[in-house]
Amino acid sequence: MKIQNSFTNENNALYLVPTPIGNFADMTYRAVELLDKVDLIYCEDTRVTKVLLSHFNIKTPLSSYHIFNEELKTTEILTLLGQGKNIALVTDAGMPGISDPGYLISTKAIANGHKVISLP
Repeated sequence: MKIQNSFTNENNALYLVPTPIGNFADMTYRAVELLDKVDLIYCEDTRVTKVLLSHFNIKTPLSSYHIFNEELKTTEILTLLGQGKNIALVTDAGMPGISDPGYLISTKAIANGHKVISLP
């Protein structure tokens, strides 16, 4: 097994980060570390994600990304990735892109040559 760092400032990537469904203890160390170190977190509902981040004392800035603004925000995220920023995408509970927003930005990021890294 290859051991690698979960995050380096050189990555400039879009990270798909799963969040707990009902129990903060289900959050992985890697997800907590990554959310603390990325430049910006996009989330489905900032009110919900603020509770999660507060629990882990994470102060990374948040921006909303949901079905009603995903076209506009996808353009914004692609611009930030192009500037070398590291971006995390989370949803209220579960995995981005499965039953929640995330498909559009993931496919466009890949099409534009950006790394998309999915955490387990």
